Amino acid sequence: MSYIDILREAEDQVTPGMSACQGCGGELILRRLLQISGKNTIIGIPPGCMAGAGVVGWNYANGLKIPVHIPLLDNTASFLSGLSQMYRRKGREDVNIVAMAGDGATADCGFQSLSAAAERGEHMLYVCYDNEGYMNTGYQRSSTTSLGSRTSTTPIGSAINGKTQQQKYVPLILAMHNVRYCATASPSHMADMVAKIQKGLAASKEGFAYLHVFSPCPTGWGYAPDKSIYYARRAVKSNMFPLWEMDNGVFKLNDQNRSPIPIREFVQGIGKFKALTDAEIDALQEMADARFALLKRLAEKD
Repeated sequence: MSYIDILREAEDQVTPGMSACQGCGGELILRRLLQISGKNTIIGIPPGCMAGAGVVGWNYANGLKIPVHIPLLDNTASFLSGLSQMYRRKGREDVNIVAMAGDGATADCGFQSLSAAAERGEHMLYVCYDNEGYMNTGYQRSSTTSLGSRTSTTPIGSAINGKTQQQKYVPLILAMHNVRYCATASPSHMADMVAKIQKGLAASKEGFAYLHVFSPCPTGWGYAPDKSIYYARRAVKSNMFPLWEMDNGVFKLNDQNRSPIPIREFVQGIGKFKALTDAEIDALQEMADARFALLKRLAEKD
């Protein structure tokens, strides 16, 4: 069955309408994730954009059709660990235990509980929608924010010119925890994302599965809402966000990207990158090239 048929036949577990921003990558990721996981899913969404839009909902009604809980910003993985173990003791292996967390709750505040759950091999699928910042509270920088990005805590001015550090590459860190399944995905490559959600759910019955999804944000990044998929596709095409997976210890590049576009082309038109210097663009290019070369070496060993 094609991914189009899968999505056409699957019920949307998010209620009609959405209080997320127009063009929100996170909303698209949430809807597709829950279409694949289905009604027999319990999801934890920590404080952030999707907790407000997808859980709290509107008009005093919940935003989802399935059981959902908002844990603390730093304990999503530990909360779901207890939930997963309870259902396993009850013999309920059919229940999908899923997290949908932003980069702040994943790479920063929640990284300790995430790392511990991954190391223990807890049975869950943890999905990070990475919009490279704390968008729900006005776009503060996170550790996954790209070098040179303008945020409310890394403003553009005489004293500072955007974020001065390169981003933390969380998916490879999680892969090094020897998890059952780890992958990157982008809403611009929907067939690939649907397949990885399916693989992640299947792997979560055997251990810990992690999916890191590129989540462009028009409000925080400063571009027109109808350009989200365009920029998501160019992030993959520039190797700023390469697509790969690690399945039971075996690495695979899902897009060899033999003719990548320069990082200089990817950042064009995105407001948060408007003050990038030539040196910063060169540094971003060197980082993307080195990371892709490392991933190729990991995949070649298999």
